[in-house]
Amino acid sequence: MKILGIDAATKAAGVAIADETGVLAENWLNNGKTHSQSLLPLLDSLLKNANIPWADIQGIAVTIGPGSFTGLRIGLATVQGLAQVLDLPVAGVVTLDALAENLPGVPNLICPILDARKNEVYTAMYRYEAGRMTRLSPYQAVTPEKLVTELLVLKEKVTFLGDGVPVYQEFILDRMKERAVFAPASHNLLHGAQVALLGLSKFQRGQGTSIFEIKPFYLRPSEAEVKWVKTHGEVCL
Repeated sequence: MKILGIDAATKAAGVAIADETGVLAENWLNNGKTHSQSLLPLLDSLLKNANIPWADIQGIAVTIGPGSFTGLRIGLATVQGLAQVLDLPVAGVVTLDALAENLPGVPNLICPILDARKNEVYTAMYRYEAGRMTRLSPYQAVTPEKLVTELLVLKEKVTFLGDGVPVYQEFILDRMKERAVFAPASHNLLHGAQVALLGLSKFQRGQGTSIFEIKPFYLRPSEAEVKWVKTHGEVCL
């Protein structure tokens, strides 16, 4: 079963194809261009270079958030068009789950942090055990101060990764000292391969669905919603 994985929710745009044997092909770009410019060319070259026709793709996995509001809309709109034209099922993948998968086998607690701006990070806590990554905490948008306070209570070493690391590494080190470990910089950005593999697992468990049932996963309201509430006193739906 060949699954196409697409990520446009984070800084880098990533696409990949995976099946039961592993990752078959991957394209990844972190050049500052908007995902609306880079995503479709990445997809086109991925399939051409891998010599895999669209007819061989049996499902699409896509990151649903948390992440960039604009990136999420671009990714989901792209997948909606592809899924409708190709009549394919889809599976939503949480960005933090996919990012944590960059660190299989790490014995410490694993803490992906995505820069959410406004002095907050998107995060959750994971542990790799029994050959799989297990999430131990809810997804949340919190200040680095609150996150570090929660982690210090656990009295364990924590391995951090994600695009929030360059922003908050100095602060985390200052507070957590030797309990803070940081993944190599090459592991800080999400890859389409992890999205494709997590999507494949979902399809194998019968968790594929229609594109019309996939919704963005937000941990806080967008700027547009915040402005609407300030103006109208209610959430814009």
